[in-house]
Amino acid sequence: MSFLIPAAYAQEAAAGPAGSGFEWLFLVGFLVIFYLMIWRPQAKRAKEHKNLIGGLQKGDEVVTSGGIAGKVTKVSDDFVVIEVSDSVELKFQKAAIAATLPKGTLKAI
Repeated sequence: MSFLIPAAYAQEAAAGPAGSGFEWLFLVGFLVIFYLMIWRPQAKRAKEHKNLIGGLQKGDEVVTSGGIAGKVTKVSDDFVVIEVSDSVELKFQKAAIAATLPKGTLKAI
């Protein structure tokens, strides 16, 4: 039966430039750009947020990631109680605190 179907053989591949280092240069350049544009700024933001969370004290004026502004009335290991209005207190996880406000900001509102 093989006399009806001819056998097909692949040609030998042409020899390319041996060890051109351009591929390595491209890979290293990509990794440097990845580090400078993604990794380093993200690590910097994470470090700043960790310092913010660690430095929370009673009386600080903060804004949560949901946009709620208030004054810290109680700080525990994982949670923060924030007074958003007279006799209205809300309990948040510390990680939900997005930023601190300058003292007296909430008085002006």
